[in-house]
Amino acid sequence: MSDKESLEKALRDWNAKAEKSLAKYPERKAAFVTGSDAPIGRLYTPLDTAGDYMDKVGLPGEFPYTRGVQQTMYRGRFWTMRQYAGFGNAEESNARYKYLLAQGQTGLSIAFDLPTQIGYDSDHPLAAGEVGKVGVAIDSMADMEVLFDGIPLDKVSTSMTINAPAAVLLAMYIAVAEKQGVSADKLEGTIQNDILKEYVARGTYIYPPSPSMRLITDIFAYCSKQVPNWNTISISGYHIREAGATAIQEVAFTLADGIAYVEAAVKAGLDVDDFAPRLSFFFNAHNDLFEEVAKFRAARRVWAHIMKERFGAKNPKSLMLRFHTQTGGSTLTAQQPENNVVRVTIQALAAVLGGTQSLHTNSRDEALALPTEDSVRIALRSQQILAYESGVAETPDPLAGSYYVESLTDSIEAGALAYLKRIDDLGGAVKAIEQGFVQQEIQDSAYAWQMTVEKNERVVVGLNKFQVKEGPPKGLLRVDPIVGEKQCAKLTAIKAKRDNAAVAAALETLKKAAMGTDNLMPPILAAVRTYATLGEICDVLRGVFGEYRPSVMF
Repeated sequence: MSDKESLEKALRDWNAKAEKSLAKYPERKAAFVTGSDAPIGRLYTPLDTAGDYMDKVGLPGEFPYTRGVQQTMYRGRFWTMRQYAGFGNAEESNARYKYLLAQGQTGLSIAFDLPTQIGYDSDHPLAAGEVGKVGVAIDSMADMEVLFDGIPLDKVSTSMTINAPAAVLLAMYIAVAEKQGVSADKLEGTIQNDILKEYVARGTYIYPPSPSMRLITDIFAYCSKQVPNWNTISISGYHIREAGATAIQEVAFTLADGIAYVEAAVKAGLDVDDFAPRLSFFFNAHNDLFEEVAKFRAARRVWAHIMKERFGAKNPKSLMLRFHTQTGGSTLTAQQPENNVVRVTIQALAAVLGGTQSLHTNSRDEALALPTEDSVRIALRSQQILAYESGVAETPDPLAGSYYVESLTDSIEAGALAYLKRIDDLGGAVKAIEQGFVQQEIQDSAYAWQMTVEKNERVVVGLNKFQVKEGPPKGLLRVDPIVGEKQCAKLTAIKAKRDNAAVAAALETLKKAAMGTDNLMPPILAAVRTYATLGEICDVLRGVFGEYRPSVMF
């Protein structure tokens, strides 16, 4: 009898015994499922893993990168601890960044307010009431200078969560670094710059898809030569998951967007190996520990095959899916917010076990308000305890070989590939978005999840079970209500002091470039240096490109 036959017989015998036991002691639930509602078997054995080990799993730092993109992973250095932060004005946010760096944070992550995210200055009528509320207000390079005052940009890496106006904010960052005496080739960091997920999951878009893709590929081309250590896009599954997607959908729709960006860049004449090594990804981490670990492993494997087989990439770095992780904001509860510390720790553990390159841990009070200093310190400490005390960083991919995890990895891979085929059949990610396919799939998943919570089929501790009577929350961070007035006053002063003739000339040059085919980064950078504002630059581009109006509504 072969080993496989022996195992199959042993498993049949075990199941027979289990069924007898269950007649007396039934299982807790009729069906067990993952956080994404995928079925969980009673037991996993080698029979649940398929394929050659080296082809499917392999070794860390080697194709297909299932086990991570570096050979020794965190034995060399820990992931970058990068807390997402920014609120009010540049002065307040600068103080928060210095606080976080003093507490041991190893990289910056900038949150911008909504007007900045959609290309409006603080004095625009649509900005009223939103200035500085969910992030820092940036109107011109003057604000950016204050934001990074006393922070040497050749010593820290900076991630900026900015999409439609990403080219403008990157230009401001480059210009501020120049004023610090730091050349662009010394800068390290990431701009999110992922417009496709804005159309389906977040909504902070400005321009239609075609000119938006042009801006993205212009950034790819410019940075490959001028800012070589910069990650030119962070292709985001985070917001897709926050909108209600499952783990499989998060992988599939994120990688579909990635394919669209690579195709656009290749079509624009770029060589895949010139820009692909600087692509990065951004994923969510939810509570289902094993499913999340499997998700990260599957995403790396699928992307490696896509880049090698679909795009013919030769450089190993082009095949490596490197990613930042943020713990799941949608999993946080306003009820019993201290419970969120536990949730975030589980999610951070999943990200580390899954091989993340960078990590943000949400704060306990973020379901209620922007986090306090105490809350962000606890959130950062959760990462530091994982790094220094838990032992999970001592060997690469420590869950490899778990029959359950390997089976989950295979099933997420298969599910993602099935979705990618459907999207290809629709004509690619842009066409699938225009037809509402991606949006509908996410909304269906979000509804199904919410129903399981409302029917108490899925327990959320403190929300639908184990409730306690609570008073109104205390000690929350409140943004100064007159921050908008202060920001408008600063903006007026900048406009009065700058060379307005130079601004007008720079904006006219940008307009002509936008109407043609030249790379837009140089004229945007020139405009930024004159202290042209974010809104002025975006308005020029609005005038040429128009604004996106969704054709599919649900």
